[in-house]
Amino acid sequence: MRRLELTITRRLDGLLQGQYLGLLPGAGSELAGSREYRPGEDEVRRMDWAVTARTSVPHVRQVDADRELSTWLLVDGTPSMDFGTADLEKRELAVAAVAAVGFLTAGIGNRLGAHVVTQEAVRRFPARGGRNHLLAVLRTLLAAPRLDGAGPAPALADAIDGLHRATARRGLMVVVSDFLDGLPDDETGEPAWEVPLRRLGARHQVLAVEITDPRELELPDVGLITLVDPESGQRREVSTGDRRLRARYAAAAARQRQQVRAALRRGGATHLALRTDRDWVADLVRHVQAQRRLAGTPRGRTPGGFHPGGPGGAA
Repeated sequence: MRRLELTITRRLDGLLQGQYLGLLPGAGSELAGSREYRPGEDEVRRMDWAVTARTSVPHVRQVDADRELSTWLLVDGTPSMDFGTADLEKRELAVAAVAAVGFLTAGIGNRLGAHVVTQEAVRRFPARGGRNHLLAVLRTLLAAPRLDGAGPAPALADAIDGLHRATARRGLMVVVSDFLDGLPDDETGEPAWEVPLRRLGARHQVLAVEITDPRELELPDVGLITLVDPESGQRREVSTGDRRLRARYAAAAARQRQQVRAALRRGGATHLALRTDRDWVADLVRHVQAQRRLAGTPRGRTPGGFHPGGPGGAA
């Protein structure tokens, strides 16, 4: 955990400079004026209808970030996360994402809570401030035993619903998962968790951190292998030497991930994709910089309510 903290505070603090470090171009509660609507970039729900009616030009509201931020994490700890064929396992990458969010949102008055989905139940951590609280959440994630898929895990849709019911105060909701639970229906294309995510996004800012491994996207030619479903324990022998089978697998995987991305977009979530074979810190930096450009924010200041003074704050 100490190495992880140093990675975040040294690399991110050096790459993300400004008065605030933000994962999202945060919508706060203090009105700061209006600007013209930019199609494809601005959300319709931020429209300033009074200014639009007065000027006959579409405008959106601009707000200052809240001075205190409540961040809630929903972390997928089900058996499908105990998988990895590259530099990290998906579970380890999820811990890194949680640590980055925690250290970047650290600050006076800011609080962080977590719901961790395991095979047996959802473990809840109340929203509290301070580094020790964050470290306790990280220790729980790192120390969680590997699961054998012997029983059904709580559904991601139910976990999102539970998070929505437990958080009355507006804040930043971060869902860290591979989003393989409740896969999209072949007819509707909607996963089971899309509607709960949409309800969550109607009240809060939502950041969806998607964790994937390269072997979930394509199969290498390594002969006959046995594939095991970590959630159910089912096994199947597959001949990866079959070129047509590998092509069908890659096409199905690409279609599945596209459906997940579309569902996240319809749910109003900002999407951050992390892979176990990539530099996750660089991907996080690119995400923050892209959000800055979308928000039209000068480089010296990033909204989002993430205050300086904590480990992730700018000097």
